[in-house]
Amino acid sequence: MLTDKPNVQASLEAFRDYVIQQSRSNLTKQRRNVSRKLYRSLSGTVKVNANSFEFDFEMEEHGQYLDKGVRGKTSSSKAPNSPFKFGSGTGKKGGLTNGILKWVKAKRLQFKDKKTGRFLSYESTGFLITRSIYHKGMKPSLFFTKPFEKAFKRLPDDLIEKFGLDVEAMFNQTIKQP
Repeated sequence: MLTDKPNVQASLEAFRDYVIQQSRSNLTKQRRNVSRKLYRSLSGTVKVNANSFEFDFEMEEHGQYLDKGVRGKTSSSKAPNSPFKFGSGTGKKGGLTNGILKWVKAKRLQFKDKKTGRFLSYESTGFLITRSIYHKGMKPSLFFTKPFEKAFKRLPDDLIEKFGLDVEAMFNQTIKQP
């Protein structure tokens, strides 16, 4: 039976599990895991069919921006090759502001006023950070891209080897049947 490819399935599942585990580890090491929402949202599906296989990775939308970076409205120096740009009009309105405000509150981060020495409100601190990110952009973290590329380099040889084992097992099973 052609759809019975346990070795290919196992190889692709190992690839998926490695990428997800390393991506989660990178989020934690890079201290980008405050709410753990992105961490928990990382998942993948593998489906092996008769003549092909399907592969999907899923994550929260902001994971793409975090991984690839975002070019700023006035400067692209932090993420010159990013497919995303602030101020393009395609993103969700207020998404950055709300996300940064939640992050500032979770981290309990407050800047000080230079003149008075008093702490600024969370909203003011969030506004300053948001404005800076909006204009200057956001550097790519590659938390997902690096593990994916590393595992993908190893995948073809492994897949060919596993696929060969499946074809051999299928061939032997077909020969034995009357």
